Amino acid sequence: MGEQQVKAGLDGVIATDTEISYLDVENEEIVLKGYDLIELAEKKNYLDLVHLLFEGSLPDQQGRLSMESALKKEYALPENFFDLFSMLPKETHAMDAMRTGISALAGYDSQIDDRSTAANRDKALKVLAKIPNIVANSYHTLQGENPIPANPDLPYSTNFLYMITGKEPTNLEAETFDQSLMVYSEHEMPNSTFTARVIASTNADIYGAMTGAVSSLKGNLHGGANEAVMHMLLEAETVEGMSKLLYEKLRNKERVMGFGHRVYMKKMDPRALLMKKALHKLAVERGREDLYEMCERGEDIIREEKGLYPNLDYYAAPVYYLLNIPIPLYTPIFFAARVVGLGAHVIEQHDNNRLYRPRVHYTGPRGLHP
Repeated sequence: MGEQQVKAGLDGVIATDTEISYLDVENEEIVLKGYDLIELAEKKNYLDLVHLLFEGSLPDQQGRLSMESALKKEYALPENFFDLFSMLPKETHAMDAMRTGISALAGYDSQIDDRSTAANRDKALKVLAKIPNIVANSYHTLQGENPIPANPDLPYSTNFLYMITGKEPTNLEAETFDQSLMVYSEHEMPNSTFTARVIASTNADIYGAMTGAVSSLKGNLHGGANEAVMHMLLEAETVEGMSKLLYEKLRNKERVMGFGHRVYMKKMDPRALLMKKALHKLAVERGREDLYEMCERGEDIIREEKGLYPNLDYYAAPVYYLLNIPIPLYTPIFFAARVVGLGAHVIEQHDNNRLYRPRVHYTGPRGLHP
């Protein structure tokens, strides 16, 4: 064992076979079931992607309507479910509230012990249907506000944004939010997906796997960067302020959130580029070109000084800000969008399961005696 090469963080180690997604860095393509994610985000919508990952193909109009109808039937949470959130301390982090809600759903599922493909798909769809309600209304409850019921007349993504803000989105707002869900939806094998697959490999249920994934995503080296980016932008206030703040951080050797990626090390995250375009459209409509210019200035400085490029969180944060989404919900929305990808991975893991049990390179002492 001591002679084998150890790769810290399993960097570059192949963990499993998958038909779900692949990051082709050389060709700047995020492959989902054979399709380029960026092209999908530009031409299709989130429910098309859900159908692709759960059914294996892009839907026709009837298939899309059937998928949305199935989700709408599951929007509601169990009776008195919001009492769970009202009993939490008011200081509870939004990710912890969401994690609690997902975990609690397990007790209401009559198929909890069924690991078949069909049962797992049904459970994944249930979580996907209910996650907007959990994200939005756990937050509203903790803020002492009344829950905002789902509006079944609105498309899935539009309803999600409506439940957060309490205001029916404009077409541009709805399209932008839907696109953000798409680019957050699936990304091969990041820590949270690996966590979900490791948990699922024990034959644990999908709720347990997703609860573990929430815990992984809460860590600030995986999720949370979008919130940190927005706080940085608000602190900077102006283009000049952004320059001053970033140079100060660099002098102090502080980490600047929203830059760098374990996979995209020499090129800009293509998802970030898509959100950059979305930000420009929103900024023009809102008269907030200054916010867009701040982001561009920050991008230029970090590229020139550190050779790092923006990741998705860098441009998703100001997009969510202009959509009037509370900052504490940025990371829960990231997870909510990723539910479809996590669901697909848990299904695949259970369908072709082998328990994860890696070994270690032992560096401690030997030969000690009591």
